[in-house]
Amino acid sequence: MNDKKIFSSEINQKGFSLVEVLIATFMIAIILGLASTSFLNLAPKYKLKSAVREINSRLNYARYKSIFEGVKVRIKFAHHSYAIETYDEEKKEWKREREYFLDGVTLQANNSPTFHPVGTVSNLASIYISNSWGKYKITLAISGRIKIIQL
Repeated sequence: MNDKKIFSSEINQKGFSLVEVLIATFMIAIILGLASTSFLNLAPKYKLKSAVREINSRLNYARYKSIFEGVKVRIKFAHHSYAIETYDEEKKEWKREREYFLDGVTLQANNSPTFHPVGTVSNLASIYISNSWGKYKITLAISGRIKIIQL
């Protein structure tokens, strides 16, 4: 009879014990910790690719702005930022339109390209964008063509 009572009490038991819940929670925490570190290692890659796309887009923007508005437009590069400037013919000076900051990458440029209303570029530039994941080079041709190379 004692065996029947023990057996029947085991059948009525439902759910998990505290120890089982703690072990499962601990295992999930370890898996999430490993997954998050692998995602954190991918962040520099995506920041670099995003910066390359943004610079390419802004170079095209400056070229088309120059053509459509009939003004000279240049892009000045700094270590972690770049600015778009337009030339005021009346005052004979460059006016800063806006400055953009890039997070997680370093910029190096040998020149500040100037786009002219006829679609050409002077002060041709090689722009290097880099971080811990890698490095890209963007070059401008005199015709305004933009070439991107992963180094």
